[in-house]
Amino acid sequence: MKPALPTFADVLEASEKLQGIVRKTPLLNSPEIDKAVGRKVYFKCEPLQHTGSFKLRGAYNRLCRLQGEQRDKGVVAYSSGNHAQGVARSARLLGMPAVIVMPSDAPKTKVAGVRRDAAEIVFYDRYTESREAIAAEISSRTGAVIVPSYDDFYIIAGQGSCGVEITEQWPEAEPPVALICGVGGGGLISGISLATHEVWPSLEILGAEPEGFDDCARSLKAGQRLGNDPESRSICDALLSPSTGVLTFEIIRDHLSGVCVVSDAEVGEAVRMAAQFLKLTVEPGGCVSLAALLSGKVDDLPEGPVVAVLTGGNVDPDVFAKILTSAL
Repeated sequence: MKPALPTFADVLEASEKLQGIVRKTPLLNSPEIDKAVGRKVYFKCEPLQHTGSFKLRGAYNRLCRLQGEQRDKGVVAYSSGNHAQGVARSARLLGMPAVIVMPSDAPKTKVAGVRRDAAEIVFYDRYTESREAIAAEISSRTGAVIVPSYDDFYIIAGQGSCGVEITEQWPEAEPPVALICGVGGGGLISGISLATHEVWPSLEILGAEPEGFDDCARSLKAGQRLGNDPESRSICDALLSPSTGVLTFEIIRDHLSGVCVVSDAEVGEAVRMAAQFLKLTVEPGGCVSLAALLSGKVDDLPEGPVVAVLTGGNVDPDVFAKILTSAL
């Protein structure tokens, strides 16, 4: 039996709950990037979101559903950083305790963001320890509710508010021909798909993944969920999920036209282009959609403008500087 999946109505309800909580991030265009890509591109700029990524949307929509004893005992989440910050901020806004299980090599800027919102951090080794097991032990001991980073009904619906904004902000008379968004666990692209396909049924939705973490691309071809090699590495720390989720894959397989796979070098060039022409700090994992466009991997589309979702901007300054200067 298929699990219960959120619908467009659930996304709209989440959007209402998020009014006044999340920032309505801009939809920006750059003539210089248009020229490089060969078509008009509008960028949904989630690096400008509170906490620096889209993750606040899903986290708040999940946490605000907790009441009574659940709220008193708080939440525990595991994340490399962006979901961690979204949960920490949401917990602070709602007045509940939060424990975040983070990899010991998480970007320092993401660790600092969690600490600013007064959440407790438990570090682990992402290559030798199980974050799920650590979170489960904390939940068993304290009664805290586990908040998944993507495979959750309310998380997906909350992320879909980003798609609602895109349809409301769209400046052209004709709809976009395609939307490109990064895929880690699949929560954002699932929610956006529910929102945008309701308004633009013929829209092509494409994922973008880093090399070595192309499980979504392979899963769609195989017709079943596949995982990534645990030995794989990438600069896109925000997209290193072991696989898409059970819920997210059910939505993705119904809505995506395909998935582009990009190299770390192509991502680096996209980060530089976003900094130069959009004047945005975009973390590597947040820039894979632009990387796919610049590298020519988004093809066979009809003429017309596209949307590219830039998902986060929480990159350590030294890493950002290294990426920028490596092109010189």
